[in-house]
This record gives sequence, structure tokens and C-alpha cells, in this order.
Amino acid sequence: MAEEDAKLAKVMVPVEEEKKKESRELEMMPKTKEDEVEEDDMSEEDRKLKDTLDLLVTQVLKNFAQPKDEALQKSALDKLRDHVRSSTSSMTSVPKPLKFLRPHYKEMKIFFEKMTSPNKKLLSDILSVLAMTMAEQNSRESLKFKLMGSNEPLGSWGHEYIRNLSGEIGVEYNERMKTEAKVTDLNKLIDEIVPFNMKHNADADACDLLMEVDQLEKIKAHITKDNHARVCRYLLSCADYLADTEDRSNVMEIVCTAYKTSGQLCDALRVAMKLNKPELVKEIFAESSAEGEDIGSITKQLALIVGTIKFPVGDMEDEIEDELFDLIGNEPLSELFTTLARELDVQDAKTPEDIYKTHLADTVSNRLQRSRASNVDSARKNLASSFVNGFVNAGFSTDKIITPKGSEWIFKNKDHGMISAAASLGLVYLWNINVGGNEIDKYTLSNQPNIKAGAILAIGICSAGITGGMGMALPLLQDYVENDNLTVRMMAILGLGIAYCGTGNKELSEDLLLNYVNLEGENKQTMEVASMACLALGMVFAGTADEKVTSAILDVFLESTDAQCEDSSAIYMALGMGLLYLGRGDECEAVTEATTATEKPISKYLTLTVETCAYAGTGNVLLIQKLLKAISEHIEDEKLNKHQVVAVVGLALVSMGEDLGKQMIVRSMDHILQYAEVNVKRAVPLAFALLSVSNPDVSIMDTLSKLSHDSDQQVSQNAVLALGIIGAGTNNSRIAGLLRQLSSYYARESNHLFLVRIAQGLLHLGKGLITLNPVLSDGLLLKTHHLEIERERDMKNTLLGKRHYMLYCLACGMRPRMLMTVDEKLKPVPVKVRVGQAVDTAGKAGKPKTITGFQTHKTPVLLAHGERAELASDYYKSMTNVLEGVVIVEKNPDALDEEG
Repeated sequence: MAEEDAKLAKVMVPVEEEKKKESRELEMMPKTKEDEVEEDDMSEEDRKLKDTLDLLVTQVLKNFAQPKDEALQKSALDKLRDHVRSSTSSMTSVPKPLKFLRPHYKEMKIFFEKMTSPNKKLLSDILSVLAMTMAEQNSRESLKFKLMGSNEPLGSWGHEYIRNLSGEIGVEYNERMKTEAKVTDLNKLIDEIVPFNMKHNADADACDLLMEVDQLEKIKAHITKDNHARVCRYLLSCADYLADTEDRSNVMEIVCTAYKTSGQLCDALRVAMKLNKPELVKEIFAESSAEGEDIGSITKQLALIVGTIKFPVGDMEDEIEDELFDLIGNEPLSELFTTLARELDVQDAKTPEDIYKTHLADTVSNRLQRSRASNVDSARKNLASSFVNGFVNAGFSTDKIITPKGSEWIFKNKDHGMISAAASLGLVYLWNINVGGNEIDKYTLSNQPNIKAGAILAIGICSAGITGGMGMALPLLQDYVENDNLTVRMMAILGLGIAYCGTGNKELSEDLLLNYVNLEGENKQTMEVASMACLALGMVFAGTADEKVTSAILDVFLESTDAQCEDSSAIYMALGMGLLYLGRGDECEAVTEATTATEKPISKYLTLTVETCAYAGTGNVLLIQKLLKAISEHIEDEKLNKHQVVAVVGLALVSMGEDLGKQMIVRSMDHILQYAEVNVKRAVPLAFALLSVSNPDVSIMDTLSKLSHDSDQQVSQNAVLALGIIGAGTNNSRIAGLLRQLSSYYARESNHLFLVRIAQGLLHLGKGLITLNPVLSDGLLLKTHHLEIERERDMKNTLLGKRHYMLYCLACGMRPRMLMTVDEKLKPVPVKVRVGQAVDTAGKAGKPKTITGFQTHKTPVLLAHGERAELASDYYKSMTNVLEGVVIVEKNPDALDEEG
């Protein structure tokens, strides 16, 4: 017997030694010098905790033979679980229990594989938590052990564990979907995680998980009045980064539904307009007026928002009351703008000389230059003053050179200059159709065709965006569309396009303009008239993708000869088609296929114009890559490289309205300036202007200042105009100084000086009260009709040729940059508001401040680019959460006093 025991001992010794060796290796493997230092510096409490955990692990890893021993193992597992759970409930760093259990992780995993007792699920839960910090990358061990563990609530292990598990679920779910494997077990975990996150204010985590597994619809059940603002804000910020158009639409529809359910109809309306769905807009209006017969404040606020965006409401016009129709048609805008001017004390008219401030540039060199014979003819100088006078006094209904009785200013201009001089009346009387209509009408009786044509265009400009029951453009202009004089006919067509831009008015297409989109047959038109009609239809039906209009413009393109396609007016046909598909995304594919299939000189130009307009403001990466590839081609023939100009401007169009994309495109533009062909470089200043409309960004301003002195004439001319566009309506002193210097520098260059003057006029647009900025609703919406400035890229044939009147298309995008609070009867109410720089709060915890560096003012106030306003007290409550434009307010019955 003794011999057998001795043999058994000899066999067991090496086995035990091997086990000890393995355990020593496991203990030593993760230890580093830092770990050893930590052990030496360990406090008495930490050392005690480490010894306790080591002892518990030892008890867990024993091979128990008796049932009573399993109870000891369960007791050890329960204690171990309590230690881990208490440390992971709130994690700011790696908890000490996880740190001390790290050496045992591998050993516990090996033991788990061999384990057969009922305690296996308990150990699986603990290993799932330990795997959070100890598992190898991409192993998804945390999820693997959880699926084999118990049904204990996940929330008991803390937020960090759930966040880690959510990430692993997303990866595992997508892999299983590829192999068409079952995901029932994963769905069970998802249904547990989402409510936990929503309950504990981790809305962003819940949204991320559901988007990862394509189950975002489930979020609807968890959106309440308390959390809807955070959830919707986060989902809207995520929507811009979704690659698929359908996914983006689905996310925004969920947001729209959430806003409607929570009673935030104004926010729901903005999302519906972002989706470009008139039927949703109609539903929201119906919901707002369902409660009573009278038109309430909310319904009026909705109408004001639609009017600001100029969203086409379609057949809804027949169903709504006249009062709402007038609000959608911006009828009160002129009166409210006059109130704003009176409150800010800027009613006095200004002359062009007040803007030029030539006395500030009165240096010795300038006096010498003026003493020499100048090449600047007085007609060109007067034309520039007409534009400047119109821009500066826009909307004020008074000036000092053209509206006074007996003024002969129009006759101081020559030939086609008279068109723009007379049309500037439209800017002076902008939005004021009651007074402006009578004042402009007398010029339509002139015997001189150019003055008559200018007055007709002025009627369209004066009515820009004013399309209510009192709209005068259609009744006054429809007879002139059939005029025998081509100039008068074209101005009537363009005037209708400007007046009804973005309204989708069917009367204009069916009875009027479609008859002139024709190059063949009985009603045959010249290419110039047909192209102007295409452009006007594109402006009226911007973003609607109307089938009849699309078909008509395509027919013009297909019927045109090569000579007609090379005509400088053909670009208006291309732009008209582009505007038609503005913001429509994939819907433009049928048109682009048709245009690509035909080999015409303007085919590539038209295709890229439609594509860039369709994806305007989306930041579509694939299209940006395509445009960069088109720009990189070296084509010297000017007849073959026109499409590259569209590609450059298109880069700005696609990325505008989104800060990250804008920064990347600015960097790309620097490369284009260094390496691209000359014709491509010429479009870069205008692309910079599109990226920063009415937003004088310092880096872009400096770049344009350098380009304004470029050796290539067209580059410098475009840069000068671009300076005016980026500063439009801001009165920016730095740009004003740069333009004064340029007026001295180019004193003997008539074309350059003409553009400097126009830029100065744009800078002081409406005396600083009017903006061209297309971004509205805290960056949610783009007022895309404003992208008309794209047309000025062909400088030789527009501003510096006979078509300088095309600059008045900017009237489509003009709007007061104000916040005016009014009561239900639209009477101004002074309210204290805080105005500061907007802060993006999407995905932020708690209730972060939405503005920074604010000042408190009483309304009305001006809002610059990137600024946001909020009510300073709770004495009044607003009908909309986004305070811009005209906002209806009511007294809060719960407030104690005005100071809150």
C-alpha cells in the first residue's frame, strides 16, 4: 500500500507543479513595471480588496464534487458579482475590482468552458462584464458571455457596460444579417437596452443602437414630451451623415411625427419642408386649425414660416382662408420692415456717394489718378450708381436720385443701361406693392422700349415673394409676355419668374410661360427668349420636379442646334432645369441620363448643373468626388471645358450649409487655385462666395482679397464681386475698407470699378437690414431659391455685357435679417431677448446653454449669421422655438412680472 501511495505521489507532483507554473504565468503575463509600482503604492484598503477578490476567485475555480460545495461556489460568485456590480454602476476610470481581476480573466475563461454546474450562468454574467476591459479587440466576448448568462436586468451592471454591449450588438447584428442568421436573441437585448437608455437620459445611445440595427421605428414608443426635444435634435444632426437618401427621409419622418405628437407643430413644419413634402405641410396646417373655427396664433405662425421659406403649398391655396393666404404670401412684410427701420432709426435715404466714401480714399496718388484722363465713361458710372442706389435703399420706398418728383436719372443712362436703371425702382419699392405699383406703372407707358422693359422688370422685383391675394405681378405682366418687342417680352418673363419664385403657381406654366419654351412649330421663339422662359419656369417651380416643365425644357435642349447651344443665353436653360430639381436628390437621374445620352456642346454643362442643384446642401461625398475628378482633367479648348466651371461652383453648392464640409471644400479650393487650368480658377472666387453668403468669414475674405489683385482679369473681377456677396447686408467695416482700396487701385479700369461699386452696394444691402444668407431655422433649412447668384459666373455676358439686369435675380433671396415679435393681430410687441452665438447642443447631456456670449436687447433686433435668440424671461411665450423673422408671442398666464 505504501508503495502505491509513493507512485501516486510521484505522478501528482509534476501535475501540481505544472498547474502552479501555469498560474504563475497567468499572474505574471499582464504585469508591467507600472503594475509593480502600483502594487507597492497600494493602500491598505486596496490590498485588502485584492486579497478578498483573489480568495473568491480561488473558491470559484475549485472543482467541487459535492452539492454542498456548489452552494459555496455560488456564494463566492454572488460576492464576486456584488463587488463588480458596485464598482461599475458609475465609471469615471477603470474600477479597482476589474483591475485586480485582470490576471484571473484567462483562467476563469478556461474554467468556464469545462464548467457544468448550474452556477455557469452566474460566472458567464461576470465574465461578460470583465470582457469589457480585458477581451481582445473585435472578439465580442462581452456579448458572447451575456447571451450564455442569466436573465438578470442589464441595467444593474451600469451605463458603461450597456454602452459597450450596444457596440458589440451592432457589429454582431450586421454580420448575422449578411449570413441571414437568426437575430431573435439580439432583438431581446435591444428591447431591454433601449428603454433603459431612454429612462436614464442616454437618448443618443438609444438612437445610435437602433440606427445601427435598422430598427429606428422602435424609438417612437419611447419619445415623450420631456425628451422629444433632445431626441429630435440628435436625430436631425445624424440625418445629414446618412449615405442613403431613403434612410435620411425615414429619420426625418420619425422626427416630424415626434414633433407633431408632442404638440410642436412649428418644428414639425420645418422638418416637413426639409423633406419637401407638401402633403405633410397640409396635414400640419389641418391639425393646427382643427381645434376651433377661428384662425389661432399657431396657424398664423405656421403661415409666416412657410412665407419666409417660400415653400410651394400647391393646391392648399384653395382650401385655406384669405387671411392665411396673405400671410403665406408675405403681405405684411413691407409694413413690418418699415417698423424695423423706424425702430433702428435708419429711415433716411442714402446716396451712392454715401456708400463710396471717396473722401476716405483721398490720398496723393488718388488725386493724381483723378487728375489724369479717366477711361470710365459716365454712362457706366451712372449704371453702377443705379444698382448701388437700389441695393442700399432696398425696401425703404424712398431714395434721393430716382423717386423724387421730376427726377431724370433714368435718362442719364444709355440704351440697355436704362433697363437696369428703371428696374432699380423695383428694389427701392421692394415688398411695397401698394405704393410701388403706382409709382412704377407710369414708366410702363414710356415710348422707349428699354425704359418700358425696365419698369416691367421692376414690377416683378417689387413683388418678389409677395404672392398673396393682393399680388399684382401676374395681372400686370401677363399681357406684356406677348409683346412684339423681344426685350419687353423677356423682361416680363423674367419679372414673373422673380415675383413667383418658389411658389409653384400653375397659372404661370399652363397659360403663359410654357408657350414660350419652344424652338419649333407655330409659336417658334429665339434661343434667348426660350432660355429665359426655361429659367423663369425653373424659378417658379424650384424644387418641385414638375413633369410638364421638365418635358418642355428637355424638348428645347433636344431641338436646339449646336449653334444655339453655344449661344451665351443657353446657360439659362441649363440653370432652369437645375432649379427645377433643386434638393430633389436621386429624382434627377432620369433627366441626367437623357442629357448624357445626347452629344451636344452643352450636354456635360447641363448634366452637372442638374446634379449639383439636386444635391445642393447635402454634402453628398460621391458627387463631390465626381466633381473633383471633372475639375482635374486638363482641357485647354474653352468650348469643351465649360462644364468644369459648373463643377467648381457645384462643389460649393453641394457642401454649403454644413460647417465640416465647408472647411474641406475651402481646402480643396486652395489646391484648385494652385494646380488647375485658368478657366477653372476663374470660378473659384464665386465658389468661395457661395460657401459664405452674407457671412464675412475672415479666412475666405483674406483669400478673396489676394485674388482681387490677380493677374488674370476674370479672376480678379469675380473676386471683387465675391467680396460683395460674402458681406451682403452686413456693413462689414473690413470689407468696406478693402473695397475702397480696390476702387482706388482700379480707378482707370472701367469694368473692375463697375464691379467694385456693385460690391459696395451689396455690402450695404438695405442699409444692413437685409441679408442674402440662405440658411434658416438654426441651419435646418436652406432657402434654395437664393442660389440664383450662380448665374453671375459668366461675367462677360451678364454684368459686363448687356444682361446686367440679371443681377436683380438676387431679389429672390433677399429677406430682413430681423427678429420681430408681434401679437396675434401682427402688431409689434417689444420683448426682452438674449442674442448670442449659437451653440450646437445635439447629443449633449442635461440642459446645456444654447447660446454663448449673449447680450440682452428689446425686439426688434438684427440677427447675424450663426447667431441665435431666446426669450430673456417667461413673461411672454413664443409660438415657435426658433426665434427668427416674425414671431408671434402671447403673455404667459403663469408669469408674475415682466422681469420673470
